Amino acid sequence: MLRITDQIELEEWELTEQFTRSGGPGGQNVNKVSSAVELRFEAARSPNLPEPVKRRLRRLAGSRWTKEGAVVIRAEDTRHQSRNREIARERLAELVRKATVAPKKRKPTRPTLASKRRRLEAKKKRGEVKALRGTPGEGD
Repeated sequence: MLRITDQIELEEWELTEQFTRSGGPGGQNVNKVSSAVELRFEAARSPNLPEPVKRRLRRLAGSRWTKEGAVVIRAEDTRHQSRNREIARERLAELVRKATVAPKKRKPTRPTLASKRRRLEAKKKRGEVKALRGTPGEGD
């Protein structure tokens, strides 16, 4: 069981791990040991995640979200399979934790009169600078 928050816990049946050979350094051992971990979380079918959290998780996961509604996280940071398992689980937990936070609603505001004046003044100055860049007249 993977504890995300006080309210959300992921069951073991929702998580599947697959081990593959990892790229990168490791000498002769790298071709023998399957140390990379691919953690798959069946998010769309999870009874432990509320619908709004699933929607936010889908947006946050991006390309890690599959057509079947699973989140796939790959970890090949270390040479140790057990440490890569921990890293993958930590990444998944952090991703789900981020999805539990509802974004604040944006309140549209109007610019102040002073900010409008400053903007127009800056535009006027910029226009004057550009006007001076013209080609020299006949009198020059």
